[in-house]
Amino acid sequence: MFSPEIRTSYQQQLGDMQSQGIFKQERVICSPQDADIEAVFPIGSEMKHVINMCANNYLGLSSHPEVIAAAHAGLDSHGYGMSSVRFICGTQDIHKELEKKLTEFLGTEDTILFPSCMDANGGVFEAVLGEQDVMIADRLVHASIVDGMRLAKAQQDTYKHSDMAHLEQKLQLHQDKRARLIITDGSFSMDGDLAKLDQIVELAEKYNAMVFLDDSHASGFIGKTGRGTHEHCGVLGRIDIITTTLGKALGGASGGCVSGRRELVEMCRQKARPYLFSNTVPPVVAAGAIRVIDLISSTTERRDKLEKSTQWWREGLTKAGLIIKAGETPIVPVMLFNAKLSQDFARDLYDLGIYAVGFFFPVVPKAQARIRTQISAAHEMHHLEKALDAFTKVGEKYGILGLTKAEIIAKYGE
Repeated sequence: MFSPEIRTSYQQQLGDMQSQGIFKQERVICSPQDADIEAVFPIGSEMKHVINMCANNYLGLSSHPEVIAAAHAGLDSHGYGMSSVRFICGTQDIHKELEKKLTEFLGTEDTILFPSCMDANGGVFEAVLGEQDVMIADRLVHASIVDGMRLAKAQQDTYKHSDMAHLEQKLQLHQDKRARLIITDGSFSMDGDLAKLDQIVELAEKYNAMVFLDDSHASGFIGKTGRGTHEHCGVLGRIDIITTTLGKALGGASGGCVSGRRELVEMCRQKARPYLFSNTVPPVVAAGAIRVIDLISSTTERRDKLEKSTQWWREGLTKAGLIIKAGETPIVPVMLFNAKLSQDFARDLYDLGIYAVGFFFPVVPKAQARIRTQISAAHEMHHLEKALDAFTKVGEKYGILGLTKAEIIAKYGE
C-alpha cells in the first residue's frame, strides 16, 4: 500500500534533491534532432529556438533525408513492428542484412542485434562467461556494463582508469581462471578520452585474455574511416567482443549489437536474455540503419568535418579560460565541479540560445560536475561561434574564467 507516510518519504527525498541543486529537469524538444532545435524549458514555458550542444548526433544523421526516406521505405515494405522476439518469429531479412553490414563495417566475424546497447551489455557477460572466469573492467566503464557484469556469475575485478601497469597486475593475479575478459569503453562517455586499446590488446595476447570493447561513443567517426577505437588504435580484427549502438552516430534511433568472434556471438544468440526475451529492433530502424552504414562507408566527409570542428571547439574553450577534459573526441566536458553551478550555468546558456545540460553526482563523481558538450557534423561554424560566445559570457557572469579547479571549488564548494 502506498501509504501517506511512504508518500511523504518520497516527497522529502525529491525535495532534498531540489534544495541540493541536483534535481534533474527535462527539456522538451518539439522538432527533429539537429544542430538547431525547438525546445521548451521549463515545461509550460514558450517554445524557444536553440542550438543543441549536447546530443549524441555526432555525424548529424538523425534527420538526414536519405535516412528518413529509407526508414519510410522500410516501414512500407516490412511493417511497423514484429510483435515477437528474434528466435520465434521476429527475424526479417533486413535484420540479417544489417547484421552483415555491421560485421563488415566493424571488421569482425559475426554480429547480433539487440533492442539497445544497454541490452547488449546486459546480456553478453552472462551468456559467454561462467563461474570459473573473471571480468577485469576499467573503473570508468559505462553504467550499462556495470549492470551487465552484476548479472553474470563470473568473478569481478577492476583496474584503475587507463592504468596499464595496474591492468597487467590484475591479469597476473587471475592466471588461474579459465578465461580472463578485459572490459573497457572505447571512448569514455563522460570524459571523452580514448582507451589505450593497442596496449590493452598487447596485454591480452601476452596473458591469454579476451578483450571486450563498448564503442558506442566512437562507432562511425573515430578512426580514419570511422570504424571505431579499434581502427584508431590499429587493432582491427583483434577485439573479441564489440558492443555498440545505433542510437548515436549510426542514425540516432535505437538498437544495439554484439559483434565479434563467431562463437561468442552465437552464445549470445542462444543464451542472452535481453535477446531472447525482448522484441526485435523495429523494421523501420533496421532499414534506416542500413542506409546509415552505406552513407558512412562511401565517404568520410562527415567524420572529417567533425574532427576539424572538435579541434576548433576544444581550442576555443581553452582560450576562453574554461577548464575542459583533455582529449581528441567530440565529447568535450566543461568542468564546473559544483552541481548547482552546473545547473545554473546550463540555465543561463539556454537563455542565450544554447541547449546544454549540467551533469553531476551520481551521473559523475562528486566534485566533478560539468556540462558535457558534444560536437556534431551538423554544426556549422556559426553554431560553434555563437555557442562559444555564450559559454564565455556565462563564464564571465560566474567569475570562473581562468580559475583553477581549486579556485572554483573554493568559490562555489564541491
